[in-house]
Amino acid sequence: MGTVVDGSTAAEFHAFFERHYAELSRLAALLTGEADTADDLAADALLALWHRWDRVRAAEHPAAYARGVVANLARTRIRSAVRERRRIALFWSQREERAENPDVAGVVDVREALRRLPFRKRACVVLRHSFDLSERDTALALGVSVGTVKSQTSKGMAELQRLLGTPSPEVPRRVHAARAAWGEAAVGGGR
Repeated sequence: MGTVVDGSTAAEFHAFFERHYAELSRLAALLTGEADTADDLAADALLALWHRWDRVRAAEHPAAYARGVVANLARTRIRSAVRERRRIALFWSQREERAENPDVAGVVDVREALRRLPFRKRACVVLRHSFDLSERDTALALGVSVGTVKSQTSKGMAELQRLLGTPSPEVPRRVHAARAAWGEAAVGGGR
Protein backbone atom coordinates (compact mmCIF):
# COMPACT_ATOMS: atom_id res chain seq x y z
CA MET A 1 0.00 0.00 0.00
CA GLY A 2 1.22 3.47 -0.81
CA THR A 3 1.59 6.29 1.65
CA VAL A 4 -1.11 8.93 1.52
CA VAL A 5 0.54 12.27 0.79
CA ASP A 6 -1.21 15.59 0.67
CA GLY A 7 -0.54 18.03 -2.15
CA SER A 8 1.34 20.55 -0.02
CA THR A 9 3.79 17.89 1.25
CA ALA A 10 4.46 16.70 -2.30
CA ALA A 11 4.88 20.30 -3.51
CA GLU A 12 7.27 21.04 -0.64
CA PHE A 13 9.39 18.00 -1.47
CA HIS A 14 9.31 18.82 -5.18
CA ALA A 15 10.61 22.33 -4.43
CA PHE A 16 13.37 20.84 -2.25
CA PHE A 17 14.24 18.39 -5.02
CA GLU A 18 14.44 21.16 -7.66
CA ARG A 19 16.54 23.36 -5.39
CA HIS A 20 19.07 20.73 -4.26
CA TYR A 21 19.28 17.91 -6.82
CA ALA A 22 22.11 19.44 -8.91
CA GLU A 23 24.11 20.31 -5.80
CA LEU A 24 23.71 16.80 -4.38
CA SER A 25 24.76 15.29 -7.71
CA ARG A 26 27.90 17.45 -7.80
CA LEU A 27 28.68 16.44 -4.21
CA ALA A 28 28.34 12.76 -5.12
CA ALA A 29 30.62 13.22 -8.14
CA LEU A 30 33.29 14.91 -6.05
CA LEU A 31 33.08 12.34 -3.26
CA THR A 32 33.19 9.26 -5.47
CA GLY A 33 35.16 10.57 -8.43
CA GLU A 34 32.52 8.92 -10.64
CA ALA A 35 30.54 11.44 -12.66
CA ASP A 36 28.59 8.58 -14.25
CA THR A 37 27.05 7.47 -10.97
CA ALA A 38 26.64 10.86 -9.30
CA ASP A 39 23.10 11.37 -10.60
CA ASP A 40 22.12 7.90 -9.41
CA LEU A 41 23.49 8.56 -5.92
CA ALA A 42 21.71 11.92 -5.74
CA ALA A 43 18.46 10.29 -6.86
CA ASP A 44 18.89 7.47 -4.31
CA ALA A 45 19.53 10.05 -1.59
CA LEU A 46 16.44 12.04 -2.52
CA LEU A 47 14.34 8.88 -2.58
CA ALA A 48 15.57 8.07 0.93
CA LEU A 49 14.76 11.66 1.97
CA TRP A 50 11.26 11.34 0.53
CA HIS A 51 10.66 8.25 2.66
CA ARG A 52 11.73 10.24 5.74
CA TRP A 53 10.35 13.58 4.64
CA ASP A 54 8.67 14.25 8.03
CA ARG A 55 12.06 14.06 9.74
CA VAL A 56 13.92 15.94 6.99
CA ARG A 57 11.60 18.91 6.86
CA ALA A 58 11.59 19.09 10.68
CA ALA A 59 15.40 19.21 10.71
CA GLU A 60 17.05 22.53 11.42
CA HIS A 61 19.03 22.30 8.15
CA PRO A 62 17.34 19.95 5.67
CA ALA A 63 20.01 20.54 3.00
CA ALA A 64 22.75 19.52 5.45
CA TYR A 65 20.74 16.39 6.27
CA ALA A 66 20.54 15.64 2.53
CA ARG A 67 24.30 16.13 2.12
CA GLY A 68 24.87 13.67 4.96
CA VAL A 69 22.72 11.07 3.18
CA VAL A 70 24.71 11.58 -0.05
CA ALA A 71 27.99 11.29 1.87
CA ASN A 72 26.87 8.01 3.45
CA LEU A 73 25.76 6.59 0.10
CA ALA A 74 29.06 7.68 -1.48
CA ARG A 75 31.03 6.06 1.34
CA THR A 76 29.11 2.82 0.84
CA ARG A 77 29.78 2.95 -2.91
CA ILE A 78 33.49 3.60 -2.40
CA ARG A 79 33.81 0.76 0.11
CA SER A 80 32.04 -1.56 -2.30
CA ALA A 81 34.38 -0.54 -5.13
CA VAL A 82 37.44 -1.07 -2.91
CA ARG A 83 36.22 -4.54 -1.94
CA GLU A 84 35.64 -5.36 -5.61
CA ARG A 85 39.13 -4.17 -6.57
CA ARG A 86 40.60 -6.29 -3.78
CA ARG A 87 38.70 -9.37 -5.01
CA ILE A 88 39.96 -8.76 -8.54
CA ALA A 89 43.53 -8.23 -7.33
CA LEU A 90 43.31 -11.42 -5.27
CA PHE A 91 42.00 -13.31 -8.30
CA TRP A 92 44.87 -12.10 -10.47
CA SER A 93 47.51 -12.69 -7.79
CA GLN A 94 46.47 -16.34 -7.55
CA ARG A 95 46.87 -16.91 -11.29
CA GLU A 96 50.43 -17.56 -12.33
CA GLU A 97 49.92 -17.31 -16.04
CA ARG A 98 52.70 -16.00 -18.20
CA ALA A 99 52.73 -15.49 -21.91
CA GLU A 100 55.97 -16.57 -23.50
CA ASN A 101 56.85 -14.20 -26.32
CA PRO A 102 53.32 -12.92 -26.83
CA ASP A 103 52.20 -12.01 -30.33
CA VAL A 104 51.75 -8.30 -29.58
CA ALA A 105 50.10 -7.53 -32.92
CA GLY A 106 47.74 -10.46 -32.41
CA VAL A 107 46.88 -9.29 -28.90
CA VAL A 108 46.13 -5.80 -30.19
CA ASP A 109 43.93 -7.28 -32.93
CA VAL A 110 41.99 -9.39 -30.42
CA ARG A 111 41.52 -6.46 -28.03
CA GLU A 112 40.28 -4.26 -30.87
CA ALA A 113 37.92 -6.97 -32.11
CA LEU A 114 36.59 -7.49 -28.57
CA ARG A 115 35.96 -3.74 -28.22
CA ARG A 116 33.80 -3.87 -31.34
CA LEU A 117 31.48 -6.50 -29.84
CA PRO A 118 28.38 -5.36 -27.96
CA PHE A 119 28.94 -5.53 -24.19
CA ARG A 120 26.96 -8.72 -23.46
CA LYS A 121 28.64 -10.70 -26.26
CA ARG A 122 32.06 -9.39 -25.21
CA ALA A 123 31.44 -10.23 -21.55
CA CYS A 124 30.27 -13.76 -22.39
CA VAL A 125 33.26 -14.42 -24.67
CA VAL A 126 35.79 -13.03 -22.19
CA LEU A 127 34.38 -14.82 -19.15
CA ARG A 128 33.98 -18.14 -20.98
CA HIS A 129 37.18 -18.22 -23.06
CA SER A 130 39.58 -15.93 -21.28
CA PHE A 131 38.67 -16.63 -17.66
CA ASP A 132 37.55 -20.22 -18.28
CA LEU A 133 34.27 -19.80 -16.38
CA SER A 134 31.53 -22.33 -16.91
CA GLU A 135 28.32 -21.30 -18.63
CA ARG A 136 26.59 -21.36 -15.25
CA ASP A 137 29.24 -19.20 -13.54
CA THR A 138 29.18 -16.76 -16.46
CA ALA A 139 25.38 -16.55 -16.22
CA LEU A 140 25.64 -15.85 -12.48
CA ALA A 141 28.31 -13.20 -13.00
CA LEU A 142 26.24 -11.40 -15.63
CA GLY A 143 22.81 -11.96 -14.10
CA VAL A 144 21.47 -13.69 -17.22
CA SER A 145 20.26 -17.19 -18.09
CA VAL A 146 22.56 -20.01 -19.17
CA GLY A 147 20.76 -19.98 -22.54
CA THR A 148 21.65 -16.31 -22.99
CA VAL A 149 25.29 -17.09 -22.20
CA LYS A 150 25.30 -19.90 -24.78
CA SER A 151 23.74 -17.80 -27.54
CA GLN A 152 25.74 -14.63 -26.81
CA THR A 153 29.01 -16.58 -26.61
CA SER A 154 28.27 -18.37 -29.87
CA LYS A 155 27.34 -15.16 -31.65
CA GLY A 156 30.31 -13.32 -30.15
CA MET A 157 32.76 -16.01 -31.23
CA ALA A 158 31.31 -16.00 -34.76
CA GLU A 159 31.69 -12.22 -34.87
CA LEU A 160 35.29 -12.46 -33.61
CA GLN A 161 36.04 -15.08 -36.21
CA ARG A 162 34.73 -12.73 -38.89
CA LEU A 163 36.57 -9.68 -37.49
CA LEU A 164 39.87 -11.51 -37.01
CA GLY A 165 39.66 -13.58 -40.19
CA THR A 166 40.68 -16.56 -38.07
CA PRO A 167 39.46 -20.16 -38.34
CA SER A 168 36.87 -21.04 -35.69
CA PRO A 169 39.03 -23.36 -33.52
CA GLU A 170 41.76 -20.71 -33.32
CA VAL A 171 39.59 -17.87 -31.89
CA PRO A 172 39.31 -19.16 -28.27
CA ARG A 173 43.09 -19.69 -28.11
CA ARG A 174 43.71 -16.15 -29.33
CA VAL A 175 41.26 -14.69 -26.79
CA HIS A 176 42.94 -16.66 -24.00
CA ALA A 177 46.41 -15.61 -25.19
CA ALA A 178 45.31 -11.97 -25.25
CA ARG A 179 44.32 -12.18 -21.58
CA ALA A 180 47.61 -13.82 -20.64
CA ALA A 181 49.54 -11.11 -22.51
CA TRP A 182 47.36 -8.44 -20.87
CA GLY A 183 48.32 -9.88 -17.47
CA GLU A 184 51.99 -9.62 -18.42
CA ALA A 185 51.54 -6.00 -19.45
CA ALA A 186 49.70 -5.19 -16.21
CA VAL A 187 52.37 -6.88 -14.07
CA GLY A 188 55.10 -5.15 -16.04
CA GLY A 189 53.49 -1.79 -15.42
CA GLY A 190 52.27 -1.15 -18.97
CA ARG A 191 48.85 -1.51 -20.46
